[in-house]
Amino acid sequence: MAENEQEGTEQSTARRRDRAREAGQVPRSRDLSTAAVLFLSALALKLVGPYSGAHLRSLLESGLSLPRAQALDDSRTLLALEAAAGHALIACAPLLAVTVVAALAAPLAVGGWNFTLQALAPDLNRLNPVAGFGRMFSVRGVVELLKAYLKFILIAAVGAAVLWKHAATIAVLGRVPPETALVQVAALVADAFLWLAGTVALIAAVDVPWQLWQHSQRLRMTRAEVREEMKETDGAPETKGRIRSLQRELARRRMMADVPKADVVVVNPTHYAVALRYLETRMRAPVVVAKGLDLVAARIRAVAEEHRIPVFEAPPLARALHRHVEIGAEIPASLYVAVAQVLTYLAQLRTATRYGQAAPPRPTLELDPGVGA
Repeated sequence: MAENEQEGTEQSTARRRDRAREAGQVPRSRDLSTAAVLFLSALALKLVGPYSGAHLRSLLESGLSLPRAQALDDSRTLLALEAAAGHALIACAPLLAVTVVAALAAPLAVGGWNFTLQALAPDLNRLNPVAGFGRMFSVRGVVELLKAYLKFILIAAVGAAVLWKHAATIAVLGRVPPETALVQVAALVADAFLWLAGTVALIAAVDVPWQLWQHSQRLRMTRAEVREEMKETDGAPETKGRIRSLQRELARRRMMADVPKADVVVVNPTHYAVALRYLETRMRAPVVVAKGLDLVAARIRAVAEEHRIPVFEAPPLARALHRHVEIGAEIPASLYVAVAQVLTYLAQLRTATRYGQAAPPRPTLELDPGVGA
């Protein structure tokens, strides 16, 4: 159990992943980026090879035919160099554009773009030689070393096979016209790029799942970290308890503020108190505006007496109302008759008091047998 508390046995939370991303920790596959750059560069060479070759040939010819007087003149040489640089940029622009697009698009497949300055902050732990040796001889370091050797062997084998395949073409390049040689070289380079891109793509197909799994493992959390994060997110139990207490107190105050609006408070006579309000023109049935037990019931009764709200003692009805009706809700149909008897009695009592008549008899409340108290 103690080991589980110290080991990262739990999946990372969304907040942990967001923090890692802010710190620049996202899964990356360099092999995928390399494969994308090689593949798109090969396609670019296939498509724009003749265009770039023609410009490079023109650049070479203009450079080799530079007059002696211009070559010895510093100002004219500088102008020739600027023109050659512009010419070279035009010749290489398509290939450079494709390379940049591939380099920017590849990260979208794994991890996505991530712009953060935290990764640039100095980390003194990386200067610790002990930690450095630990990283070198860790399981991850050994795996990365084996991966590097395997990639080198595989790429070298494919490169050697491509050279062997085109050995005859390479042997005669010096004996063909420059125009033909340039076309053959462009085709050879594009073919080599395609083969290498395919090889690196196979490596990336293995590397991408590996990098995703490694990233997930690095972000795994201990149970203590999960509990601590839950406290930070949801608040400590003491804080949540305090918030709930304040919420209950606010709700109680709002409830007490509604007691003076009630038409009657039904009590039990000390343990239960339920305040009812009924506006015939606006309500289908009486509504419970306040209810409580013991001390809260006593407070409801005191507020009612302070504002001269009738208090009617009916223990079964008070218990039924408290149990079955929430604050702000209408009473159920099963209590219509009993509550109507109470309201009718109070109306008759007010009329009798106003005209000096004898008080009407208290009603015997009729509760639905299906309503438990």
